[in-house]
Amino acid sequence: MAEKKKSSYISGKESRKITKFNRKVTKKLEKERADANKDPNLYTTKMQDPDNVVEFDNVCTYFFSDVGVVKAVDGVNFSIPKHSTVGVVGESGCGKSVTSLSLMQLLQRPSGQTVGGEIRFNKGDGTAYNIVNTPNVIMEKLRGNEISMIFQEPMTALNPVFRIGQQINEVIELHNPEMSEEDVKKRTLEMLELVGIANKEGVYEMFPHELSGGMRQRICIAIALACSPTLIIADEPTTALDVTIQAQILDLLQNLKDKLNSSIMLITHDLGVVAGMADYVVVMYAGRVVEKGTAEEIFHHPAHPYTIGLMKSKPVVGQKVDELYNIPGSVPNPVAMPDYCYFRDRCDRTCARCKGEYPPEIRISDTHVVSCYRYYDEGTPLGYPKSVNVEELL
Repeated sequence: MAEKKKSSYISGKESRKITKFNRKVTKKLEKERADANKDPNLYTTKMQDPDNVVEFDNVCTYFFSDVGVVKAVDGVNFSIPKHSTVGVVGESGCGKSVTSLSLMQLLQRPSGQTVGGEIRFNKGDGTAYNIVNTPNVIMEKLRGNEISMIFQEPMTALNPVFRIGQQINEVIELHNPEMSEEDVKKRTLEMLELVGIANKEGVYEMFPHELSGGMRQRICIAIALACSPTLIIADEPTTALDVTIQAQILDLLQNLKDKLNSSIMLITHDLGVVAGMADYVVVMYAGRVVEKGTAEEIFHHPAHPYTIGLMKSKPVVGQKVDELYNIPGSVPNPVAMPDYCYFRDRCDRTCARCKGEYPPEIRISDTHVVSCYRYYDEGTPLGYPKSVNVEELL
Protein backbone atom coordinates (compact mmCIF):
# COMPACT_ATOMS: atom_id res chain seq x y z
CA MET A 1 0.00 0.00 0.00
CA ALA A 2 2.87 2.31 0.91
CA GLU A 3 4.56 1.58 -2.45
CA LYS A 4 1.35 2.35 -4.35
CA LYS A 5 0.92 5.63 -2.50
CA LYS A 6 4.55 6.56 -3.16
CA SER A 7 4.34 5.75 -6.90
CA SER A 8 1.39 8.08 -7.54
CA TYR A 9 2.54 10.84 -5.20
CA ILE A 10 4.21 14.00 -6.52
CA SER A 11 5.78 16.47 -4.12
CA GLY A 12 5.39 20.22 -4.48
CA LYS A 13 9.02 20.49 -5.60
CA GLU A 14 8.54 17.89 -8.35
CA SER A 15 5.31 19.53 -9.48
CA ARG A 16 7.02 22.93 -9.81
CA LYS A 17 9.87 21.33 -11.78
CA ILE A 18 7.40 19.65 -14.19
CA THR A 19 5.42 22.89 -14.66
CA LYS A 20 8.60 24.89 -15.37
CA PHE A 21 9.78 22.30 -17.92
CA ASN A 22 6.34 22.19 -19.62
CA ARG A 23 6.26 25.97 -19.92
CA LYS A 24 9.72 26.07 -21.57
CA VAL A 25 8.98 23.28 -24.06
CA THR A 26 5.52 24.50 -25.11
CA LYS A 27 6.81 28.08 -25.49
CA LYS A 28 9.58 26.87 -27.82
CA LEU A 29 7.20 24.71 -29.88
CA GLU A 30 4.69 27.56 -30.25
CA LYS A 31 7.51 29.88 -31.38
CA GLU A 32 8.63 27.36 -34.02
CA ARG A 33 5.07 27.14 -35.34
CA ALA A 34 4.86 30.94 -35.53
CA ASP A 35 8.21 31.07 -37.42
CA ALA A 36 6.89 28.59 -40.02
CA ASN A 37 4.48 31.34 -41.13
CA LYS A 38 7.40 33.25 -42.66
CA ASP A 39 8.84 30.44 -44.81
CA PRO A 40 6.62 28.06 -46.84
CA ASN A 41 9.54 25.60 -47.15
CA LEU A 42 9.06 24.79 -43.45
CA TYR A 43 5.60 23.31 -44.02
CA THR A 44 5.55 22.14 -47.66
CA THR A 45 6.73 18.62 -48.50
CA LYS A 46 6.05 15.75 -50.96
CA MET A 47 3.83 12.69 -50.63
CA GLN A 48 5.63 9.33 -50.54
CA ASP A 49 2.72 7.92 -52.57
CA PRO A 50 0.69 10.42 -54.68
CA ASP A 51 -2.33 8.06 -54.48
CA ASN A 52 -2.70 8.81 -50.76
CA VAL A 53 -4.75 11.70 -49.35
CA VAL A 54 -2.97 11.68 -45.98
CA GLU A 55 0.18 9.99 -44.69
CA PHE A 56 0.87 9.73 -40.95
CA ASP A 57 4.63 9.23 -40.63
CA ASN A 58 5.87 8.44 -37.11
CA VAL A 59 3.51 11.02 -35.56
CA CYS A 60 4.06 11.78 -31.86
CA THR A 61 1.45 13.88 -30.05
CA TYR A 62 2.10 14.49 -26.36
CA PHE A 63 0.24 16.32 -23.60
CA PHE A 64 2.39 18.22 -21.11
CA SER A 65 0.38 17.69 -17.92
CA ASP A 66 1.01 18.57 -14.26
CA VAL A 67 2.05 14.98 -13.49
CA GLY A 68 4.33 14.47 -16.51
CA VAL A 69 4.25 13.96 -20.28
CA VAL A 70 1.32 11.86 -21.54
CA LYS A 71 2.31 10.12 -24.80
CA ALA A 72 -1.20 9.98 -26.27
CA VAL A 73 0.03 9.20 -29.81
CA ASP A 74 3.54 7.78 -30.06
CA GLY A 75 5.07 6.84 -33.41
CA VAL A 76 1.91 6.29 -35.47
CA ASN A 77 2.32 5.22 -39.13
CA PHE A 78 -0.51 4.69 -41.62
CA SER A 79 -1.93 6.16 -44.82
CA ILE A 80 -5.38 7.01 -46.16
CA PRO A 81 -5.60 6.20 -49.92
CA LYS A 82 -7.76 8.31 -52.24
CA HIS A 83 -11.47 7.41 -52.50
CA SER A 84 -11.29 4.82 -49.70
CA THR A 85 -12.54 4.38 -46.12
CA VAL A 86 -9.98 3.68 -43.39
CA GLY A 87 -11.38 2.50 -40.06
CA VAL A 88 -9.34 3.34 -36.94
CA VAL A 89 -10.36 1.04 -34.06
CA GLY A 90 -9.32 0.43 -30.47
CA GLU A 91 -10.54 0.86 -26.92
CA SER A 92 -11.26 4.25 -25.36
CA GLY A 93 -8.10 6.24 -24.68
CA CYS A 94 -5.93 4.46 -27.28
CA GLY A 95 -5.26 7.66 -29.28
CA LYS A 96 -7.82 7.45 -32.12
CA SER A 97 -9.38 10.89 -31.62
CA VAL A 98 -6.04 12.54 -30.74
CA THR A 99 -4.65 11.28 -34.09
CA SER A 100 -7.53 12.96 -35.95
CA LEU A 101 -7.26 16.16 -33.88
CA SER A 102 -3.53 16.28 -34.70
CA LEU A 103 -4.46 16.19 -38.41
CA MET A 104 -7.01 19.00 -37.92
CA GLN A 105 -4.65 20.97 -35.63
CA LEU A 106 -7.44 21.13 -33.04
CA LEU A 107 -5.40 19.94 -30.06
CA GLN A 108 -5.82 21.86 -26.84
CA ARG A 109 -2.72 23.99 -27.07
CA PRO A 110 -0.29 24.84 -25.61
CA SER A 111 -0.43 21.71 -23.40
CA GLY A 112 -1.17 19.40 -26.37
CA GLN A 113 1.57 19.38 -29.01
CA THR A 114 2.58 17.27 -32.01
CA VAL A 115 6.28 17.02 -31.17
CA GLY A 116 7.55 14.68 -33.89
CA GLY A 117 6.90 13.05 -37.24
CA GLU A 118 5.04 14.32 -40.30
CA ILE A 119 1.37 14.43 -41.29
CA ARG A 120 1.40 14.91 -45.05
CA PHE A 121 -1.80 16.17 -46.69
CA ASN A 122 -2.00 15.86 -50.48
CA LYS A 123 -2.75 19.21 -52.16
CA GLY A 124 -3.35 17.42 -55.47
CA ASP A 125 -0.67 19.30 -57.45
CA GLY A 126 2.30 17.09 -56.63
CA THR A 127 3.11 18.86 -53.38
CA ALA A 128 1.80 18.43 -49.85
CA TYR A 129 1.45 20.28 -46.55
CA ASN A 130 3.18 18.94 -43.46
CA ILE A 131 0.28 19.64 -41.09
CA VAL A 132 2.57 19.47 -38.03
CA ASN A 133 4.24 22.78 -39.03
CA THR A 134 1.46 24.37 -41.09
CA PRO A 135 0.57 27.86 -39.76
CA ASN A 136 -2.95 28.79 -38.65
CA VAL A 137 -3.55 31.01 -41.71
CA ILE A 138 -3.24 27.99 -44.03
CA MET A 139 -5.08 25.62 -41.65
CA GLU A 140 -8.11 27.95 -41.61
CA LYS A 141 -8.38 27.49 -45.38
CA LEU A 142 -8.03 23.69 -45.13
CA ARG A 143 -10.36 23.00 -42.19
CA GLY A 144 -13.95 22.63 -43.35
CA ASN A 145 -12.94 23.14 -46.97
CA GLU A 146 -10.57 20.26 -47.79
CA ILE A 147 -10.51 18.36 -44.47
CA SER A 148 -13.79 18.14 -42.55
CA MET A 149 -14.67 16.51 -39.25
CA ILE A 150 -17.96 15.07 -38.02
CA PHE A 151 -17.58 15.42 -34.28
CA GLN A 152 -18.26 12.73 -31.72
CA GLU A 153 -21.31 14.10 -29.91
CA PRO A 154 -24.14 15.64 -32.00
CA MET A 155 -25.93 16.80 -28.83
CA THR A 156 -23.11 19.23 -28.01
CA ALA A 157 -21.40 19.80 -31.39
CA LEU A 158 -24.02 22.35 -32.50
CA ASN A 159 -24.29 25.87 -31.04
CA PRO A 160 -27.59 26.04 -29.08
CA VAL A 161 -28.14 29.78 -29.66
CA PHE A 162 -27.95 29.82 -33.48
CA ARG A 163 -30.47 28.45 -35.96
CA ILE A 164 -29.49 25.44 -38.07
CA GLY A 165 -29.42 27.49 -41.28
CA GLN A 166 -26.99 30.03 -39.80
CA GLN A 167 -24.60 27.30 -38.67
CA ILE A 168 -24.37 25.69 -42.12
CA ASN A 169 -24.30 29.09 -43.87
CA GLU A 170 -21.27 30.11 -41.81
CA VAL A 171 -19.06 27.34 -43.24
CA ILE A 172 -20.08 28.06 -46.85
CA GLU A 173 -19.63 31.85 -46.45
CA LEU A 174 -16.21 31.44 -44.82
CA HIS A 175 -14.73 29.40 -47.67
CA ASN A 176 -16.72 31.00 -50.53
CA PRO A 177 -16.76 34.78 -49.84
CA GLU A 178 -17.75 35.48 -53.47
CA MET A 179 -21.14 33.75 -53.05
CA SER A 180 -24.26 35.89 -52.54
CA GLU A 181 -26.66 35.37 -49.60
CA GLU A 182 -29.20 33.73 -51.91
CA ASP A 183 -26.60 31.29 -53.29
CA VAL A 184 -25.40 30.43 -49.78
CA LYS A 185 -28.95 29.70 -48.62
CA LYS A 186 -29.60 27.64 -51.76
CA ARG A 187 -26.45 25.58 -51.10
CA THR A 188 -27.47 25.07 -47.43
CA LEU A 189 -30.91 23.81 -48.45
CA GLU A 190 -29.25 21.48 -50.98
CA MET A 191 -27.05 20.07 -48.19
CA LEU A 192 -30.08 19.53 -45.91
CA GLU A 193 -31.79 17.66 -48.73
CA LEU A 194 -28.62 15.66 -49.46
CA VAL A 195 -28.44 14.35 -45.86
CA GLY A 196 -32.03 13.12 -46.05
CA ILE A 197 -33.99 15.90 -44.29
CA ALA A 198 -37.43 16.16 -45.90
CA ASN A 199 -38.62 19.39 -44.25
CA LYS A 200 -35.52 21.38 -45.25
CA GLU A 201 -37.15 24.84 -45.18
CA GLY A 202 -38.57 24.20 -41.70
CA VAL A 203 -35.34 22.74 -40.28
CA TYR A 204 -33.36 25.69 -41.74
CA GLU A 205 -35.20 27.99 -39.26
CA MET A 206 -35.05 25.64 -36.24
CA PHE A 207 -32.72 25.63 -33.23
CA PRO A 208 -30.73 22.45 -32.35
CA HIS A 209 -32.88 21.65 -29.30
CA GLU A 210 -35.92 21.24 -31.57
CA LEU A 211 -34.31 18.28 -33.37
CA SER A 212 -33.78 14.64 -32.38
CA GLY A 213 -30.32 13.05 -32.03
CA GLY A 214 -30.45 11.50 -35.49
CA MET A 215 -31.48 14.80 -37.09
CA ARG A 216 -28.69 16.65 -35.28
CA GLN A 217 -26.18 14.07 -36.51
CA ARG A 218 -27.40 14.71 -40.07
CA ILE A 219 -26.89 18.46 -39.53
CA CYS A 220 -23.31 17.78 -38.33
CA ILE A 221 -22.73 15.78 -41.52
CA ALA A 222 -24.24 18.58 -43.64
CA ILE A 223 -21.86 21.12 -42.00
CA ALA A 224 -18.86 18.82 -42.58
CA LEU A 225 -19.71 18.19 -46.24
CA ALA A 226 -20.89 21.68 -47.20
CA CYS A 227 -17.68 22.46 -49.12
CA SER A 228 -17.17 18.98 -50.67
CA PRO A 229 -13.97 18.10 -48.76
CA THR A 230 -11.28 15.69 -49.98
CA LEU A 231 -11.14 13.97 -46.58
CA ILE A 232 -13.99 13.40 -44.11
CA ILE A 233 -13.04 12.50 -40.52
CA ALA A 234 -15.97 10.75 -38.84
CA ASP A 235 -15.23 10.57 -35.11
CA GLU A 236 -17.61 7.91 -33.76
CA PRO A 237 -20.51 9.36 -35.80
CA THR A 238 -23.09 6.84 -34.52
CA THR A 239 -22.22 6.60 -30.79
CA ALA A 240 -25.26 8.49 -29.47
CA LEU A 241 -27.79 6.99 -31.88
CA ASP A 242 -30.06 3.96 -31.79
CA VAL A 243 -29.38 1.01 -34.09
CA THR A 244 -31.84 1.83 -36.90
CA ILE A 245 -30.63 5.45 -37.13
CA GLN A 246 -27.00 4.20 -37.03
CA ALA A 247 -27.60 2.15 -40.17
CA GLN A 248 -29.17 5.15 -41.95
CA ILE A 249 -26.25 7.45 -41.01
CA LEU A 250 -23.64 4.93 -42.19
CA ASP A 251 -25.47 4.38 -45.50
CA LEU A 252 -25.69 8.15 -45.89
CA LEU A 253 -21.95 8.61 -45.27
CA GLN A 254 -21.08 5.87 -47.76
CA ASN A 255 -23.34 7.37 -50.46
CA LEU A 256 -22.04 10.91 -49.88
CA LYS A 257 -18.43 9.70 -50.02
CA ASP A 258 -19.11 8.21 -53.47
CA LYS A 259 -20.96 11.32 -54.67
CA LEU A 260 -18.21 13.71 -53.54
CA ASN A 261 -15.35 11.33 -54.48
CA SER A 262 -13.91 11.79 -50.98
CA SER A 263 -12.00 9.60 -48.52
CA ILE A 264 -13.22 8.79 -45.00
CA MET A 265 -11.23 8.31 -41.81
CA LEU A 266 -13.74 6.45 -39.65
CA ILE A 267 -12.93 6.44 -35.94
CA THR A 268 -14.93 3.96 -33.88
CA HIS A 269 -14.78 1.18 -31.29
CA ASP A 270 -17.69 -0.63 -32.95
CA LEU A 271 -16.24 -3.47 -35.02
CA GLY A 272 -19.59 -4.02 -36.74
CA VAL A 273 -19.49 -0.48 -38.17
CA VAL A 274 -15.95 -1.01 -39.46
CA ALA A 275 -16.80 -4.38 -41.04
CA GLY A 276 -19.66 -2.79 -42.98
CA MET A 277 -17.87 0.34 -44.19
CA ALA A 278 -14.06 0.20 -44.15
CA ASP A 279 -11.72 -0.81 -46.96
CA TYR A 280 -8.70 -0.73 -44.63
CA VAL A 281 -8.47 -1.09 -40.84
CA VAL A 282 -5.91 0.37 -38.41
CA VAL A 283 -5.90 -1.12 -34.88
CA MET A 284 -4.51 1.16 -32.16
CA TYR A 285 -3.46 0.31 -28.61
CA ALA A 286 -1.95 2.66 -26.00
CA GLY A 287 -1.09 5.34 -28.57
CA ARG A 288 0.50 3.03 -31.15
CA VAL A 289 -0.65 1.13 -34.24
CA VAL A 290 -0.41 -2.59 -33.45
CA GLU A 291 -1.92 -3.91 -36.68
CA LYS A 292 -3.11 -2.59 -40.05
CA GLY A 293 -4.37 -4.17 -43.23
CA THR A 294 -7.42 -4.60 -45.45
CA ALA A 295 -10.76 -5.15 -43.71
CA GLU A 296 -10.78 -8.77 -44.91
CA GLU A 297 -7.32 -9.45 -43.45
CA ILE A 298 -8.11 -7.89 -40.07
CA PHE A 299 -11.49 -9.60 -39.68
CA HIS A 300 -10.69 -13.02 -41.16
CA HIS A 301 -6.97 -13.32 -40.30
CA PRO A 302 -6.29 -11.14 -37.20
CA ALA A 303 -2.63 -11.43 -36.19
CA HIS A 304 -1.97 -9.31 -33.09
CA PRO A 305 -3.19 -10.80 -29.75
CA TYR A 306 -4.96 -7.50 -29.01
CA THR A 307 -6.89 -7.62 -32.30
CA ILE A 308 -7.79 -11.26 -31.60
CA GLY A 309 -9.01 -10.19 -28.13
CA LEU A 310 -11.14 -7.41 -29.66
CA MET A 311 -12.73 -9.90 -32.06
CA LYS A 312 -13.49 -12.33 -29.21
CA SER A 313 -15.05 -9.49 -27.16
CA LYS A 314 -17.68 -8.94 -29.85
CA PRO A 315 -20.99 -10.70 -29.08
CA VAL A 316 -22.20 -13.08 -31.82
CA VAL A 317 -25.89 -13.23 -32.76
CA GLY A 318 -27.42 -16.61 -31.88
CA GLN A 319 -24.47 -17.76 -29.77
CA LYS A 320 -25.21 -18.42 -26.09
CA VAL A 321 -22.43 -17.73 -23.56
CA ASP A 322 -22.39 -17.53 -19.76
CA GLU A 323 -20.41 -14.31 -19.84
CA LEU A 324 -18.86 -12.05 -22.50
CA TYR A 325 -15.12 -12.31 -23.06
CA ASN A 326 -12.96 -9.43 -21.86
CA ILE A 327 -9.23 -8.86 -22.26
CA PRO A 328 -7.62 -9.30 -18.81
CA GLY A 329 -5.49 -6.60 -17.16
CA SER A 330 -5.39 -2.88 -17.91
CA VAL A 331 -3.57 -0.39 -20.14
CA PRO A 332 -0.16 0.77 -18.80
CA ASN A 333 0.21 4.23 -17.23
CA PRO A 334 0.50 6.72 -20.16
CA VAL A 335 2.92 8.91 -18.18
CA ALA A 336 5.40 6.04 -17.68
CA MET A 337 5.06 3.62 -20.59
CA PRO A 338 7.26 0.46 -20.46
CA ASP A 339 10.15 -0.05 -22.89
CA TYR A 340 8.81 -3.47 -23.97
CA CYS A 341 5.60 -4.41 -25.84
CA TYR A 342 2.74 -2.41 -24.26
CA PHE A 343 0.42 -5.42 -24.49
CA ARG A 344 2.85 -7.95 -22.97
CA ASP A 345 1.42 -7.86 -19.43
CA ARG A 346 -2.08 -8.64 -20.76
CA CYS A 347 -1.07 -11.14 -23.45
CA ASP A 348 -1.62 -14.91 -23.27
CA ARG A 349 0.56 -15.61 -26.33
CA THR A 350 3.96 -14.28 -25.22
CA CYS A 351 7.20 -15.79 -26.56
CA ALA A 352 10.87 -15.52 -25.54
CA ARG A 353 11.49 -12.44 -27.72
CA CYS A 354 8.70 -10.54 -25.92
CA LYS A 355 11.13 -9.92 -23.02
CA GLY A 356 13.11 -7.59 -25.27
CA GLU A 357 12.38 -4.10 -26.59
CA TYR A 358 9.13 -2.94 -28.22
CA PRO A 359 8.48 -5.08 -31.36
CA PRO A 360 9.04 -3.58 -34.83
CA GLU A 361 6.37 -3.33 -37.52
CA ILE A 362 6.47 -6.64 -39.41
CA ARG A 363 5.00 -7.06 -42.90
CA ILE A 364 3.26 -10.44 -43.18
CA SER A 365 1.64 -9.78 -46.59
CA ASP A 366 1.62 -6.95 -49.16
CA THR A 367 -1.04 -5.04 -47.22
CA HIS A 368 -0.91 -6.61 -43.74
CA VAL A 369 1.45 -5.23 -41.05
CA VAL A 370 1.60 -6.24 -37.37
CA SER A 371 3.76 -5.28 -34.35
CA CYS A 372 4.23 -8.70 -32.74
CA TYR A 373 7.33 -10.87 -32.25
CA ARG A 374 5.37 -14.04 -33.07
CA TYR A 375 5.70 -13.10 -36.77
CA TYR A 376 9.35 -11.98 -36.61
CA ASP A 377 10.79 -15.01 -38.44
CA GLU A 378 8.09 -15.43 -41.09
CA GLY A 379 7.57 -11.72 -41.88
CA THR A 380 9.73 -8.75 -42.94
CA PRO A 381 10.65 -6.31 -40.12
CA LEU A 382 10.07 -2.74 -41.35
CA GLY A 383 11.31 -0.61 -38.45
CA TYR A 384 10.51 0.47 -34.92
CA PRO A 385 8.09 3.23 -33.86
CA LYS A 386 10.15 6.18 -32.66
CA SER A 387 9.33 8.06 -29.48
CA VAL A 388 10.51 11.62 -28.96
CA ASN A 389 12.75 12.34 -25.99
CA VAL A 390 11.08 15.49 -24.64
CA GLU A 391 14.29 16.54 -22.85
CA GLU A 392 15.90 16.99 -26.28
CA LEU A 393 13.18 19.41 -27.39
CA LEU A 394 14.76 22.22 -25.37
